Amino acid sequence: MASFAVFRATKVALPRQSFRTCKIFTMDARRNFSSYLVSPKELNEALKKSPPSPINPEPRIVPLCAAWFLPNDKRKGLEVFREKRIPKARFFDLDKVIDKRSPYPHMLPSAKQFAEAMSELGIRKEDTVVVYDTKELGIFSAPRVGWTLKVFGHPKVHVLNNFKLWVEEGFPTESGEFYSVECNPYPIPKIDEDKVASYEQVREVAEDSNKEGAEGVQILDARPPGRFTGKDPEPREGLSSGHMPGSISVPFSSVLDPTTKAFLPKDKLKQLFEEKGVDPSKPIISTCGTGVTAVAIETALEEAGLGSADNRKVYDGSWTEWAQRVKPSDNLILKDE
Repeated sequence: MASFAVFRATKVALPRQSFRTCKIFTMDARRNFSSYLVSPKELNEALKKSPPSPINPEPRIVPLCAAWFLPNDKRKGLEVFREKRIPKARFFDLDKVIDKRSPYPHMLPSAKQFAEAMSELGIRKEDTVVVYDTKELGIFSAPRVGWTLKVFGHPKVHVLNNFKLWVEEGFPTESGEFYSVECNPYPIPKIDEDKVASYEQVREVAEDSNKEGAEGVQILDARPPGRFTGKDPEPREGLSSGHMPGSISVPFSSVLDPTTKAFLPKDKLKQLFEEKGVDPSKPIISTCGTGVTAVAIETALEEAGLGSADNRKVYDGSWTEWAQRVKPSDNLILKDE
C-alpha cells in the first residue's frame, strides 16, 4: 500500500550483513533511550549500533516519519518525506491510518487497522520506534503518531527532538523513490482507553465548569490564540471558532523553541504551565483542532513532569468534533468580546 511506503535513496545501498554481525547489535538494540524525547545525536549513535536491517532478527531502532501538514497547506507529508528523510525511515500516513468510518479526521483506527498498518510498515512489536516530523515544522504531528503507538501498547516509542536539528547538525539523510519492505505480522493489540477522552467526557467537564463540587478537570487547548478567542476562522470550512467553557489556551507553539522548533527545556515547560495556571494535581485533557497538536501539549506535560500519565487524556475528536456536535443553544462554544 502506497500510504505505508518507505523510500530508497538513489545513492544509498542497503548493507549486506551476516547473522553474526546482527548478533553484535543485540544488547545495544535493547538499550532504552534516556527519555521519551530523543536528541539527533542520540538517535544517530543508536542507529549506527542497531540499524533497521531487514535481515536483523534482533530488536531494531526504526525511524518513523510522521510528516503531515494542515489541509490549507499546499505541502504534502509524503512529498517532503521523499525529498529528505532519515536513512531507511518508514512513513506513517496520518491521513490513512485512521477510523475511516468516522466523520471526523484523524480519529484513532481500530486495533486491527493499527496492526495492519504496523505490519505493512515492517515494524515488529519488539522494535524501538523513534517518530519524527518534517524539517519545515520541527515538531507538529510526530507526537500524535508517537501517542498513537503508545495507546495501542507498543512497548518502546520515542519522539525525535527534532528532524530540523538533525538536518542542521549534518546527520545523514537520503531521498528517492519508494520501495516495499518485508511485512512482519504485528499482533492485534488492545487499546488503552484510559489515554483517550471522548466527546461525552469532555462535554461533562465543560458543562460542570465553575460549578461547585466539580472534579476540576482542566482542558488545555493547543490551537492558536485567534481560533481560541473566536477572532480567527478555523482552517476547516464551516466550523465555528471559539473555545469550550473553562478551557485554558496553551498554543502548541508556546511549548517549542521559536528558533529550533524543538521542545523547550523541562524547566521552561514547567514555568509555562505554571504561568497558565495549570494544576498538575488535577486531571488534564488536551485538545486542539483534530487531535494532532493536542499531543504536543500532552508530550510537553510529560517532559515537564506535570501530572501522572494516568491522570492525563487527549480528546481524540477535538474541536472538529466539538464544533459539529454541540448546538448553539447549548452555549458550549464561547467567544471573547
